[in-house]
Amino acid sequence: MLQTPLNLFSLFDYSQRIYPKKWIVTRTSTGMHRYQYRDFGRRVRQLSAGLQQLGLQPGERAGTLAWNDYRHLEIYFGVPLMGSVLHTINLRLSADHIRYIVNHAEDRVLFVDAGLLPLLEPIKDQLPQVRYIVVMGDHPDVTKSPIQPAIAYEDLLNQSTPDIIYDPNLAEDNVLGMCYTSATTGNPKGVQYSHRGIYLHSMAAGLANTLALSESDTVMPIVPMFHVNAWGLPFSSVWFGANLVLPGPAPTPKDLVELMANEGVTVAAGVPTVWLGVSRILEAEATRLPLRMALCGGSAAPPALIRTFEDAFGVPFAHAYGMTETSPLASFSRLKSGLQDLSADDRLAIRATQGLLIPGLELRLVRDGEEMPWDGASAGELWLRGPWVADEYYRDDRTRDSFQDGWLKTGDVATIDEEGYIRLVDRTKDLVKSGGEWISSVDLENALMAYPAIFEASVVGVPHPKWDERPLAFVVLKEGKSATKEEILAHLSKNFAKWWIPDDVIFLDEIPKTSVGKFLKRALRDQYHEYLMPSQE
Repeated sequence: MLQTPLNLFSLFDYSQRIYPKKWIVTRTSTGMHRYQYRDFGRRVRQLSAGLQQLGLQPGERAGTLAWNDYRHLEIYFGVPLMGSVLHTINLRLSADHIRYIVNHAEDRVLFVDAGLLPLLEPIKDQLPQVRYIVVMGDHPDVTKSPIQPAIAYEDLLNQSTPDIIYDPNLAEDNVLGMCYTSATTGNPKGVQYSHRGIYLHSMAAGLANTLALSESDTVMPIVPMFHVNAWGLPFSSVWFGANLVLPGPAPTPKDLVELMANEGVTVAAGVPTVWLGVSRILEAEATRLPLRMALCGGSAAPPALIRTFEDAFGVPFAHAYGMTETSPLASFSRLKSGLQDLSADDRLAIRATQGLLIPGLELRLVRDGEEMPWDGASAGELWLRGPWVADEYYRDDRTRDSFQDGWLKTGDVATIDEEGYIRLVDRTKDLVKSGGEWISSVDLENALMAYPAIFEASVVGVPHPKWDERPLAFVVLKEGKSATKEEILAHLSKNFAKWWIPDDVIFLDEIPKTSVGKFLKRALRDQYHEYLMPSQE
């Protein structure tokens, strides 16, 4: 058969030829920006030509500090199509971590939204390998860039012509992009993505058994474009000819609801905390959303959240699982046709799992070196491999801790039932180990967030002199609601053994979160490390 490379050129060229009239819509600080795929393609070529004039070479890295908007989307394609490497940088990381990431990746060019230039101020003299800053915005004052030389993005494009010719035979094993983990401990770890991996990952997003993306969709990635390629949605949506809606700088839940309603969004993707915020707006307003899928990932979606969206708002809610190292889609929760006759509660319990492995990947369930059975009860660490799964960390000795014999050791503890549904028990580091037994913080959190008065909940293990660790619960109540510790623990007692019940409940105004919106359990553990449980008093 013909040997054709699986690369980004194939996605881009197909989209330009077949769907030139589709739309890309961005919420900006000054209003809505709209243009068609044909305009997008012209500007992508201008960007590549401009970067060549700046001296960016194939294989060199261009970093981005940017929100989800049309210019960032152009960089997603313009950099890799010329053979260079797209490096998206998490703008919510500390200055020290941003410095580490830029230097470790050896970024030569940095694209920075004008409003984010202050992020560079503390490290302006600590990025010796950066040659240029490209400032994005309508009329940015490039003299305000802490690092020089700086050029305005639009000037870079305007001085270039769109007649660049891309190489259709760009090697599929070349690095297309890279992203660093969000570093809850230690320095972030770099993950590289090949053209082949992104091609196959994008194809998987179009399968009927997964997201079923198509040209009839209007897709809004709420998940940041600096986080795992916005779950691959920019690539797959452009390839399949879907309209794209990009929420722009620092969108609020109200902004997101208005965009979904006004732009006819059919698929939107975000972490559970985002959907919790959206639910608050929908509870207060009578807005009806046109979504055929609210896609949730990043951490486990509480069953109560799924039920609220589907029963109260009429929005189908889909749960997916993945990580930076898996590009990120690894599993997707869709009910098998043979399970449709189950009770509503049983169907919800299945759909609240992390779902079924996506075609193209393999998995194992390993504990103490032994492969565990798929019986829904035996827990072990998930190991994954496949064409869009990383095989190492970029220039990092921690590779040996996470990769073994061609498998990625995810660090997630799970069970898999006879039907193949994956249910995360916990992260290995988040399991509460009490009296030699495992307690799943995820199961407790899901049950807590099913309580009508609770908005957010997190559970961590804290030291205990007798049991090694005991669970401690943290909750944020819904506005205008009240609940006592005794009422909450009584609620949990209906579903869990006594030794699983948290020893105490701490009421907070807000649970600390990571840079991508997950609950920051490390901060809770650090703050309450010496917390005196009632049983110890």
